[in-house]
Amino acid sequence: MEKNKSIDGLRPRRVSKNTATPNSSVKKVVKKSSPSKKTTVKTALKTKSSAKTTKPRKTTSIKVQSKTPKSTKTKPEESTNLIETESLNTIKESEAVEDFLKPVQAFDFNSENGKLEVAENNPKNNLVQKKQLEKNKKQKKPMSKKRKITLSIILIILLLVLGAGIAFIIWGNDIIAKITGGQGNILDLVFQEEKYEPLKTDENGRTNILAFGTSGYNMDGEEGNGTHDGAQLTDSIMVISLDQETGDLAMLSLPRDLKASPTCTATGKINEVYWCNNMNNDNEQAGAEALMEEVSRILGIDFQYYAHLNWGALVQIVNTLGGINVTLDEDIADYGWTNAVFEAGKEYTIDGEQALGLARARHGTASGDFTRGASQQKILIGIKDKIFENGLAITDIINLAGTLGDNLRTNFSLDEMRTLAHLMSDFDFDSARQVSLIEPEMLMTTGTINGISYVLPAGGANYYTRIQNHVAKMFSSNPRDYEDYSILVLNATETPGLATAEKNNLEEDEYQNIYIDDAPEGEYEGDYILYMVKDTAPGVKKLLEQKYNTTAKSLEELPTNISQDYHFVIIINKTESEAK
Repeated sequence: MEKNKSIDGLRPRRVSKNTATPNSSVKKVVKKSSPSKKTTVKTALKTKSSAKTTKPRKTTSIKVQSKTPKSTKTKPEESTNLIETESLNTIKESEAVEDFLKPVQAFDFNSENGKLEVAENNPKNNLVQKKQLEKNKKQKKPMSKKRKITLSIILIILLLVLGAGIAFIIWGNDIIAKITGGQGNILDLVFQEEKYEPLKTDENGRTNILAFGTSGYNMDGEEGNGTHDGAQLTDSIMVISLDQETGDLAMLSLPRDLKASPTCTATGKINEVYWCNNMNNDNEQAGAEALMEEVSRILGIDFQYYAHLNWGALVQIVNTLGGINVTLDEDIADYGWTNAVFEAGKEYTIDGEQALGLARARHGTASGDFTRGASQQKILIGIKDKIFENGLAITDIINLAGTLGDNLRTNFSLDEMRTLAHLMSDFDFDSARQVSLIEPEMLMTTGTINGISYVLPAGGANYYTRIQNHVAKMFSSNPRDYEDYSILVLNATETPGLATAEKNNLEEDEYQNIYIDDAPEGEYEGDYILYMVKDTAPGVKKLLEQKYNTTAKSLEELPTNISQDYHFVIIINKTESEAK
């Protein structure tokens, strides 16, 4: 009995048919009919390894046992069966409780296809996901000290980069806002898809830009130690006309002393127009538009854009590029003024201050203001050549951006500036035409009115008709209009009249200066033979090659018995029925 008491005092072991004895089994069942019911349940649950420790209700076997009379004796076989029955019933009830608590598969009925489908919010799946998350949390290792330091460094770098990016955006927006008058921002420039918005054009399909410069080293007109009264006068006025389709580019400069419409002063020169409409330097657009209107009246063309640059920008741009190369068409010896001294035909490498001196030099020259205008065009071409030939480092780009932001004003939008830059990279600046108002015909002269020296139209004050006709010709997109050329047509067949017919054909195509004759006797290969005698009209050469579907031969290939006084020679060597 002492041994049995010690056993009863311990946690019951698993009940099985092989280990229980008849006597001890009966006694255990009777004894556990009241307070020991929990032990029977625990024993049964422990028998099934996968069952959970859940408190079940009273088992049927215990209830039956409690109703048995005390005098009734249970056989050993019955005792063993009773225990097995009790254990099995307890296990089944426990499994039923656990199955009841488990999530079940949820389905939804799809009315469209008439099928059952797994519900999106399936509790079973949710439970699985929840258990997986708890498992992942348990497996997550704590962050090491080294890893914490590394992440901190990365975070600091990101913050620094972000700070620099914000500074760049603010700085870039300020520059672009200054240049374009608020028509764009740095994000548009950096992230916008690369596309080119066509530039505005006049009725002839050309884009005309009025580029003018003021003499100050900034937009306030400061020069050196102070500001002088003439700092806002436009001492540089240049017209740039381009054709986006053909790539033709022409430039023309106007003298600053040109007689203009009445201005805000008694002088009435063209360089006063911008200042008279922007005296307080607070209305850039009004000053620029007034100047565009006056130049348009004089030249007879419409302007779509303007660009205002000051002398300070010229100095900084040239210095940023490391100097530029220029070759002038005439001697300049501006001693005592700008001290610019240059020989014609010689290439010079000049820095920013030298470029400024050349741009302002008009004394010691053959044509005064007209020479100065031609020099300014040479400087512009020199800047272009340096940029496109050598490229720019990132520091150069940043410096140029800052320089232009402080010293350039324009009505170009950001998209239009992108288009212009793209066009400039494709244009052949070597073929750019520098239009003169004094050669080959003297369209302007100098004179004095009321003791004031002016540049005047050669036909008289305010008589601009000849100037306008010349500009219309030179700003045409058709090289047959603006190039200087002559054509000799020779008939090499026995059929008379072919040269005359071909001359009429060429004139219908708007060619000019056409002469005819018979070709000297000789052997000629091909129906039409084209020779380029003088290389001064590349545009006309290209058009003639297209017209006759051939390549122009050089002067060296021209027969010696044919005149060389013409720019082009065309030999017809086909019958009248085959002729064009």
